[in-house]
Amino acid sequence: MRIALGLEYDGAPFCGWQHQPAGCGVQDHLESALASFADAPVSTVAAGRTDAGVHARAQVVHFDTDAVRDEHAWVRGPNASLPGALRVVWARRVPADFHARYHALSRTYEYLLLDDPVAPALLRAKAGWFHRRLDVEAMQEAARLLPGERDFSAFRDAQCQARSPVRDLREARVERVGPLVVFTLRANAFLHHMVRNIVGSLVYVGAGRQPPAWIGELLAARDRRQAAPTFAPDGLYLSAIEYDPSLGLPAFRPSPLLPLP
Repeated sequence: MRIALGLEYDGAPFCGWQHQPAGCGVQDHLESALASFADAPVSTVAAGRTDAGVHARAQVVHFDTDAVRDEHAWVRGPNASLPGALRVVWARRVPADFHARYHALSRTYEYLLLDDPVAPALLRAKAGWFHRRLDVEAMQEAARLLPGERDFSAFRDAQCQARSPVRDLREARVERVGPLVVFTLRANAFLHHMVRNIVGSLVYVGAGRQPPAWIGELLAARDRRQAAPTFAPDGLYLSAIEYDPSLGLPAFRPSPLLPLP
């Protein structure tokens, strides 16, 4: 049978999602817990691979197993042996052809940023930081230039292995929520470091180093060297994965760092 799991994790203690020789990936810890619970090896497939230090409150994975357990047991059992920074939030039996990655209709990332003269202590590794207040209206104007199906080479990491730099960015928002600036990006898929590179360039606009129109110039130039440096991973969250509603997959819990809608 095929099982889908919803996960949330604090990315700081892990070296990214994917398997690592040192066993420090989120996938390493999850598969070890699942294998112990299922009494057999388990191989998982994720909706998206997060980098070291990047968090998730809406990661989705699937795996196949012959172990017969009820859905609640697939939550409680693995959680009993997982590190505290990683939790299974829900479990559902899904059709045999369900694929966590290829059946995802969209992915949403949020970046939480504190723009304050003093770096955060309580939000350390949970939010990014910039040393002075940013112009949110300028960043909003710049962000409106981003959505569409286009070549995002300007925001693509040099090590990106994607076959094409074209992505369909469906939403790009910047808003101030309490003390934080929240960047929200939703697309069919993302290039390696694409979100952090976009955030870094929007911060340049918010800090007055570049005008809002600069974002459009970067898109046209398709040259990563002209954009801002990659922003820190600390405030980046995989916050939503969209699937066909007919699958009936549960909703995720709201962010504990943002006010309830």
